[in-house]
Amino acid sequence: MKVNKWFGLIATFLLLVSTLSPAGVFAETERTIEDESIYDLLVDRFNNADGKNDIDVNTQDLSAFSGGDFTGVGTRLEHIVRMGFTLISLGPVFETETYDGSKVLDYAKLEPHFGTSEEFSTMIKAIHKQDMSVIADFPLAGVSANHVWAKEGTVKALPAADGTIDWDTTDAATQKALKEAIVDFVETNKLDGIRLTKLDKIDTAFLNEIIQAVKTVNPKAYVLTNEESDADFDSAPNNEKMSAMRNSFVNYDADSSPLSIFSNATEKELIQFDELTGPRFTYDIVEARMFPPTRWKLAITALFSMPGVPIMPYGTEIAVNGQSAPESHQLMNFKIDEELIEHIGDLNKLRNKSEAFRNGDFEMLHNDKGFTVYKLSNDEETWIVALNNTTGTSNLEIPKEVIGDNKKLRGLLDGDLVREGKDGIYRVVLEREVAEIYIADEDKGFNTPYLIASILIYVLFLGFLFMAWRKGRQGRQHRKAEKQAR
Repeated sequence: MKVNKWFGLIATFLLLVSTLSPAGVFAETERTIEDESIYDLLVDRFNNADGKNDIDVNTQDLSAFSGGDFTGVGTRLEHIVRMGFTLISLGPVFETETYDGSKVLDYAKLEPHFGTSEEFSTMIKAIHKQDMSVIADFPLAGVSANHVWAKEGTVKALPAADGTIDWDTTDAATQKALKEAIVDFVETNKLDGIRLTKLDKIDTAFLNEIIQAVKTVNPKAYVLTNEESDADFDSAPNNEKMSAMRNSFVNYDADSSPLSIFSNATEKELIQFDELTGPRFTYDIVEARMFPPTRWKLAITALFSMPGVPIMPYGTEIAVNGQSAPESHQLMNFKIDEELIEHIGDLNKLRNKSEAFRNGDFEMLHNDKGFTVYKLSNDEETWIVALNNTTGTSNLEIPKEVIGDNKKLRGLLDGDLVREGKDGIYRVVLEREVAEIYIADEDKGFNTPYLIASILIYVLFLGFLFMAWRKGRQGRQHRKAEKQAR
């Protein structure tokens, strides 16, 4: 009983400290694409929770189906929630010849390996219950030559490579069929959007018609793509910016000057290090003979703090390797070291809570030979992100005009604290291969109530340990006495 009382007191003081903590209060707003962070997965490679649909599954053959299903995604949502993502991209889910969903057989049917329409609906409801959005892929080309439209001859098709076909999108009837299929898929399944893929041969005007068709039935639905495009997508990648990020962090002491391409205009563009359609970033790191955990920690900090919509494929959190599919599409392993997962969660937490951090005005303060420092701010908050991707200690002097009057820079990753010098300069000093994110707080000197509460917590915790030890010792003595009495 006494131990429980000590524990209750500790909980009370922890609550007190959280109340006194100088953390800011962030207002919640309705999300737009600029507010999202995307977790990109392949249903077949994420989690197998339903053995009933394991038809010809072979986990030893990377080219075969591995058993992942809609139920598996739904039962592992906590993994994604922990990392703070706001949107899940499922990849293609239509009936298909291949595990990755690329060789579509029928736009009107779901892949039986993944589950039923009821299980698909249950998964989507579970995602929405976690306050996350969900989209899926719609391949516009490269579908199976056995696609039902081609077999029935209802839509004009053009032969392509490796047993695939492309649609003749110059044909009006084909355009109509595609638009109707896309809109029906989004509406029927209550998706929050669609990602159009394999569109390099598709006319921009027709892409805009598809986007408009989706927006007409659901103005809030996202229409994205994983390819560069001039169409009016809510978000599309910028390959130059993504290359700049990969090249700047794959090695230490790398030339970081390409990062200067980032600006406020980047906010709606998709940015990523890893991708499911190309080599994994870990592959580049290993090829450069670098240590993946260190490289990834710096890269992830940049990904979630630089302007743009961050998208992270499944497996990034465990540094999945691979130069190309299917090697790069390994089964997700949930029994792994959680350090990177926690780091991703901490960064997404900042994004989700702070409008300034995810969409604030971006200003590059310093970017030279691997030491990069930039500012994110709005009228309410100022953030400083420092990335030291060098093999030595780096420092930067920031004038108070950049930070504001009577401020202190409080580091949230490693607990660094920088106060204004007497000369009006903030001196940021980082050791090698370290990232730090600072928020500019009001400098009111020492927070006496916070310090007192912190000290009391330690005292109470030590008291709790002493009481537990004492109670255990008394119990052992009591049992010993009973044995002797016998």
